[in-house]
Amino acid sequence: MRIAVKVGSSTLCDNGVLSRDRMGVIVDFLSEFYEGNELILVTSGAVAAGHSVVPSLSNKKTPERQALAAVGQAALMNIYAELFKRRGIIVAQILIAKDDFENFSRSENAKIALNTLLAHKILPIINENDTVAIDELLRGDNDQLSAKAAFFFDADILVVLTDVDGYYDGNPRSDPNAKMFSRVSYVPSEALEQSATPADKFATGGIVTKLKAADFLLKRGKSMFLASGFDLTHARNFLKTGAYEKGTLFCAE
Repeated sequence: MRIAVKVGSSTLCDNGVLSRDRMGVIVDFLSEFYEGNELILVTSGAVAAGHSVVPSLSNKKTPERQALAAVGQAALMNIYAELFKRRGIIVAQILIAKDDFENFSRSENAKIALNTLLAHKILPIINENDTVAIDELLRGDNDQLSAKAAFFFDADILVVLTDVDGYYDGNPRSDPNAKMFSRVSYVPSEALEQSATPADKFATGGIVTKLKAADFLLKRGKSMFLASGFDLTHARNFLKTGAYEKGTLFCAE
């Protein structure tokens, strides 16, 4: 089974600082599925990692945010490489932008490289090329990048780990009566037109970008599972058994 997993900044950061402990939990989780599967990790966190290294740079100004991404990408990959190495897993970095998937030659080249890595049991770690892909840097398209990666790289499922435990009919943070959708086969257009509501100062997405990712995959016959990145019980159960108590499965009927 080829599994793509997307982890956002809100999951990787603690009080605005990239957390090695949280990264370690994610790495442990992924390591459980390394044998017998092909794993692809799509990660955020470069800007937060950069701010941890160079706190004098502003997260609010685009040029400095670009610089933070450039510094942070190296730091982020170093941490991932170290944590995965302890579990006997070699990782590789793939920096990509949304436009790369719209160019046949570049997307095919990326696919050949990724398939070669997976054939040699090397775990590809994908991130936006935020230093040059300004739209993605500002608009939180890592969610949609993960959907495109899952589709173009032939993943069987995309698992999105985030700071909410599923998709609700309201905002669960402000509405105690909001109900979680267990399974969704269609995302209405009005849901895709909401404003992004990131929960962390280094995040730029929110539930809307995740719904756009789900919509992209649903229209192409693919599936996405949205679950908590803090309580990994439900994502683990889903990947192991197909059953889950919390989380939302976006899947065509």
